Amino acid sequence: MKKLSLIFALLFFVAFAAKSQTSTTATQKSAGPEITFENLEHDYGTIQQGADGNCVFKFKNTGNEPLILSDVRKSCGCTTPTWSKEPILPGQNGVINVGYNTNNVSTFNKSITVISNATNATVTLTIKGTVTAKDTK
Repeated sequence: MKKLSLIFALLFFVAFAAKSQTSTTATQKSAGPEITFENLEHDYGTIQQGADGNCVFKFKNTGNEPLILSDVRKSCGCTTPTWSKEPILPGQNGVINVGYNTNNVSTFNKSITVISNATNATVTLTIKGTVTAKDTK
């Protein structure tokens, strides 16, 4: 009977120790930079031909290491993204400026792909809207 009690006590101890390690690991934040955007989409709505097609996507490095944007890719030639090539330190903010050429009358839905060293390494941003003909009054 003593052996049986000792075995149960040992199993209880091992199970409790394993559970404690799992809980600690699950609550720890993953190492590395993490990019968190305020918005993933900018809707211009309806704008007139030749109107200002600029917008800003704001983000924060919510990780614990410097964030580096290695590339920001546009889906077509009508979109022009610019961004800082400097590392964004943990807790700091950054921006991606996007220009859209509003010279053509059309509805548009374009994507900008952000590639970085973050744990979420690829993020897709979207711009959309409708460009109408200039009022000729």
